[in-house]
Amino acid sequence: MPHTSPTLGAVALTDGTYRLGPSTARLLIKTGRTGLGRRAGHDLTIEAARWSGEAVVVVGDPGKSSVSATIETGSLQVREGTGGLKALTGADRAEIERTLADKALLHTAEHPTITFRSTRVTGTPQSFEITGDLTIKSRTHPVTVHGKGNEDGVLRGSAVITQSVWGIKPYTAFLGALRLADEVRVEFEVVRLDPADGPR
Repeated sequence: MPHTSPTLGAVALTDGTYRLGPSTARLLIKTGRTGLGRRAGHDLTIEAARWSGEAVVVVGDPGKSSVSATIETGSLQVREGTGGLKALTGADRAEIERTLADKALLHTAEHPTITFRSTRVTGTPQSFEITGDLTIKSRTHPVTVHGKGNEDGVLRGSAVITQSVWGIKPYTAFLGALRLADEVRVEFEVVRLDPADGPR
């Protein structure tokens, strides 16, 4: 008989295999600024528009649970820019998205996807930790994701990654006076879990 966790608001996690993607969840990347010219730049919120994943849930034995995700690098879109001396314009967003595709950053032509595969899941639906292998630009390194199931029925979590570890050169401008911080925060928000064998 499937094991069911205590209800998290509108969501009760039940043993099973679930598919993930933009229709059920959001994947966001949040950047910060550093350097003498940081006041001129923006803190960015970037969203993956095309991605897919799968979660295997075994509530009573988290070690048997797993999570995987594949993100199309060419689908990253700038959703918001805060701070800065001027508001972020549509042209600014387009320029940032072009820069993300550049060889020095994600080099999307040669590396069209980013992948994550969990190696260990611990905790409870209310507070959990997922350790896994993150592959960017053909480099694979471990990452730990911390998550929580909130009373509003949404699963949220985040991980901090250091871009240079994966061979990504943080964006610079004004002769290096403005730089994106090497560390970025990756956040997820799951609002619904659809069974993998259900209608698409």
